[in-house]
Amino acid sequence: MKLVNEMALVTGATRGIGQACALRLAAEGAVVVGTATSAAGLKTIDSFFAANEIKGWAFELDLSDRASIDRLLTEFEKRQQWPTILVNNGAINRDGLALRLRDEDWDAVLATNLTGAFHLTKGCLRAMTKARKGRIINISSVVGVTGNSGQTNYAAAKAGLIGFGRALAREVGSRNITVNAIAPGFIDTDMTRALSEEQRQSLLAQIPLARLGKAEDVGNAVAFLASPEASYITGTTLHINGGMYMN
Repeated sequence: MKLVNEMALVTGATRGIGQACALRLAAEGAVVVGTATSAAGLKTIDSFFAANEIKGWAFELDLSDRASIDRLLTEFEKRQQWPTILVNNGAINRDGLALRLRDEDWDAVLATNLTGAFHLTKGCLRAMTKARKGRIINISSVVGVTGNSGQTNYAAAKAGLIGFGRALAREVGSRNITVNAIAPGFIDTDMTRALSEEQRQSLLAQIPLARLGKAEDVGNAVAFLASPEASYITGTTLHINGGMYMN
């Protein structure tokens, strides 16, 4: 129980990596606030919070909408409780080859995956700076470091999170705030389960460990970076990809 008396905000917590992060942080004693983009998503969070006896609450959040982010920050202000741990996990994808990619698909992905993370981080930083402690963990992607055909917008946003975090780590380190990124490879989620067997085998051939990762692998890494044991780690990117990309 290394995170007792800490509050963790996890965006995109309804399933997959976000849900695994929420569960793992709660297991270490943190109060968890999970966000979803819809009322149905809020019910999902409420259900798994109740089933796992997680202390916390859910909030409907659209990361592409400044007003939505402001409403969440106002809620923290009303409760007089602010996150000491922020996991920027919420993201969307609108894939397509660059020559055919619509402007609105580029804008939507950057607005949600990168700009939204910036605005939310900025809003949470004031309280972290005042408290002189904090953990900011940006969920990037292997695509952000290797690239991937048909995902110029997604790759740009995920690479941007890494650069944003490195610069921010230099700005807030003196306040005992660490900023790190995690770049997951291909994780066993709803999206990868929808692949054909041929696609799946082609993917596995690129991974030295010859298997997909689990959402819990990322959740475990988030819990470590949020813990006291990681207090001297900042500005780094942790690659969790089974050896698909080695740095």
